[in-house]
Amino acid sequence: MLPLLQDELVRRRQWTTDEDLLDYYSIGQCTPGVIAVNVSTFIGYKQKGIIGGCVSTLGMIMPSLLIITLIAAILSQYMHNPYLSYAFAGIRVAVTALIADTLLKLWKKGIKDKWGISIFLTSVVLLLLLNLSAIWIVVLASIAGILIYKFIEKRK
Repeated sequence: MLPLLQDELVRRRQWTTDEDLLDYYSIGQCTPGVIAVNVSTFIGYKQKGIIGGCVSTLGMIMPSLLIITLIAAILSQYMHNPYLSYAFAGIRVAVTALIADTLLKLWKKGIKDKWGISIFLTSVVLLLLLNLSAIWIVVLASIAGILIYKFIEKRK
């Protein structure tokens, strides 16, 4: 969903910027629910207040709910078909490529200096080696960003 959100919200409709989308994504990591739904709620709220938040949330949830229900009803009859397994294998590869493309684009927008690289690498270590919750990583990265950019970079 993230590549689709970036393409639709930033590039096509220009409802937000890459930087704001990164912020919404970060906040979405800390809030319960699907990140794409949380991001759409934030965008809707930014555009039209509470009504916009509610409508955008419903707009994000309803099509997926209807489509998944329909697909599940149909696919359950064909799950043992080898061609379906091959199709899903191809879809997984394509989704991985879409995620990698989005990560590269967000990297260029989000990591701009040595401090950003430091926060990124520390976050990766905390995530992979310590298996720390994404919530704590976002909170700690926020604190690091405040401390670094307010106090260290301000002195330069």
